[in-house]
Amino acid sequence: MTNFSNQNSEFSEKTSWEGLKKVVSESSGFKSWKLERCDVEVLQGLNLDKLVHAYLRETLETLAY
Repeated sequence: MTNFSNQNSEFSEKTSWEGLKKVVSESSGFKSWKLERCDVEVLQGLNLDKLVHAYLRETLETLAY
């Protein structure tokens, strides 16, 4: 029973992250941030997970400041 619960939780977290990543990556704030932060060659080497993670981290740090 515990194994099923863990699998369900992992599925839920992955589904939540995929949805959040999609919404964030389509936002105007994220698109502007990408243009301001790095040149195209650097961005092409990063996957969307890492880009969204960096964007959210910087945004939260700014808000906390």
